[in-house]
Amino acid sequence: MDQFTVVRGLVAPLDRANVDTDAIIPKQFLKSIKRTGFGPNLFDEWRYLDRGEPGMDNSIRPLNPDFALNQPRFKGASVLLARKNFGCGSSREHAPWALADYGFRAVIAPSYADIFFNNCFKNGLLPVRLSESEVDRLFHEVAAFPGFELIVDLPRQVVTTTSGSVSFGFEVDPFRKDCLINGWDDIGLVLRHADRIREYEARRMHEQPWLGKSLGA
Repeated sequence: MDQFTVVRGLVAPLDRANVDTDAIIPKQFLKSIKRTGFGPNLFDEWRYLDRGEPGMDNSIRPLNPDFALNQPRFKGASVLLARKNFGCGSSREHAPWALADYGFRAVIAPSYADIFFNNCFKNGLLPVRLSESEVDRLFHEVAAFPGFELIVDLPRQVVTTTSGSVSFGFEVDPFRKDCLINGWDDIGLVLRHADRIREYEARRMHEQPWLGKSLGA
């Protein structure tokens, strides 16, 4: 998992509340569990004017010009600005996979669905919770200033404009913060103890050698 410390990035606005996971990545794209390749189908039903299916050449599909991610000013955005209850609906881990594969490193919203919120941390994506008034302020800034960027500083737990004129603090669980900063997903956390695991397995096989036969060792 990629480490997350400080990210400076272009902000893309998604001015909708209650965006569910089926909108983030529609169900027909859930057949793969590779974690990659979902970016082109992020928000598929809103980005394109036709119905997307796995294996389609997205480069020739008709785009919805009114959708923010299709507008040139938001190309290359790495911070997504959203409204309350982002990531509601079914508990598909493909949703943060699609956001990360597209290029987003952080999402800023007033609130999130619990399962989506937890899945973000496990996949290197930082979900920042700010108040509705703070999110409103950022939406106004994005609309007023083309090329609007934010600095998301996880160690200091602040979101700041590049000019420093606006700065908002946010809360994050210390354990999740530590995992993101170090790039530890669930597997990475286990592998930190690889030497102790190997020592345990060697000791167990020495003390109970019959287990090796039952396990085919």
